[in-house]
Amino acid sequence: MNKFDTRVQELKYKVLKEIARAYFNGTLAKESLEIPERIVPGPKPTMRCCIYKERAIVLERIKLALGGNKEINNVVEVIKIACDECPLGGYEVTNRCRGCIAHRCSSACRKGAISFDPVTHSAVINKEVCINCGMCAKACQYNAIQNYQRPCEQACKVKAISMDVDHAAHIDDSKCIQCGACVYQCPFGAIMDKSFITNVIDILKDSDFSKKYPVYAIVAPSVSSQFKYASLGQVVTAIEKLGFSHVIEAALGADMVAFAEAKELAEKGFLTSSCCPTFVSLIKKYYPKLADNISSNLSPMATIAKWIKENNPNAKTVFIGPCVSKKREIEDPKVKPYVDAVITFEELQAMIDARDIDLASLEEGKLYNASYFGRIFARCGGLADAVSEALKEQNSDFELKATSADGLDNCKLMLSKASMNKEFNFLEGMACSGGCIGGPCCLTHEFRDKSEVDKYGKQSTERTIEESIANIEKKVK
Repeated sequence: MNKFDTRVQELKYKVLKEIARAYFNGTLAKESLEIPERIVPGPKPTMRCCIYKERAIVLERIKLALGGNKEINNVVEVIKIACDECPLGGYEVTNRCRGCIAHRCSSACRKGAISFDPVTHSAVINKEVCINCGMCAKACQYNAIQNYQRPCEQACKVKAISMDVDHAAHIDDSKCIQCGACVYQCPFGAIMDKSFITNVIDILKDSDFSKKYPVYAIVAPSVSSQFKYASLGQVVTAIEKLGFSHVIEAALGADMVAFAEAKELAEKGFLTSSCCPTFVSLIKKYYPKLADNISSNLSPMATIAKWIKENNPNAKTVFIGPCVSKKREIEDPKVKPYVDAVITFEELQAMIDARDIDLASLEEGKLYNASYFGRIFARCGGLADAVSEALKEQNSDFELKATSADGLDNCKLMLSKASMNKEFNFLEGMACSGGCIGGPCCLTHEFRDKSEVDKYGKQSTERTIEESIANIEKKVK
């Protein structure tokens, strides 16, 4: 059974696995730029023009697996040497052009970028002059002019990606909201998220050696739609075998957030959710008028990590989920004291395989229980449902008028409407399609059906949010 959606994910995983293997074994230093023998391409190229280019790209992947360029203030980086196969893109004239005599396209172009072939009379666009405004495409009655965007540009909903002078992708950090869509969509794996897998291994090895502190794995509830070749209990056991002292659900933090969010909403009357760091960044950068309405609550990840640290100051916490932007969230001063590192499901798979752990043969481990409502935070609408339940449990007479949006286009539409008319009093936004179950670092996006999450939620033995919170001390040792 394939573990990943695409071959690009598999290539990324192979590098991460061998870096983890070497680092666990103490045969690779963080500052090393040597290619581990097991991932040396060759002797013939399989994907690129020559073996030298393949090795150069693998070297760049190793750098990213070791934390990337510290001078780039973004958790997403472009591997320029791997970004040279996409066409320039922009507006192009297709064979639908009839060489008409109306020349509306030329009249619409304010830069004089359109001329006509003297033989075929078809329109020709001068790329040196064209500014990709799209006016010619709108004017053409045959729809003969099309905008061909690169996959990364098409994936980026905030127009943070452009081409640099070498025609490689360039990310404008001032516009980027760390959604990670470009990472998943790039067909050449030329855009990747930095990995902090070695930081996690350091934490685990130091804990095992010194016994000074326990290490908590905080697992996102979207784990329910991953690792389809093994049970969730077996995944828990595998995480413990890596050296984690405890494996707990971020959904426990979601229960706490839902209860606090309901109270805050009833007090303030209007809120936008704060659980998705990309959605929060979208509001702050592109809808600043709504920034004061962002919930003051930390995300479920940070909330449960804070509870752990307050009750066990020596503990270390590592979040495991499908999200790129969580790697940026832990740099927030309000979150940094509580979460020590973040890895993705892709990186967890790499660590498990680096230790030669056979998931399917493991016994069932126990994942500390959250409520149904905490677990369904993994899909769009789950937070709104949880806030509704929390209001009921608090016997509040506040009338909830919630709306939920998943995917950045839908989130932008929801925020635009809210900026003009506050028809709703609670806005739940999730950057990824379907919610966290559609995160860019999921092993697979095949199971993006919310029924998977609801099914997982219904397996909970906690019937109410209040009951889950009341029993938290029994669950988190």
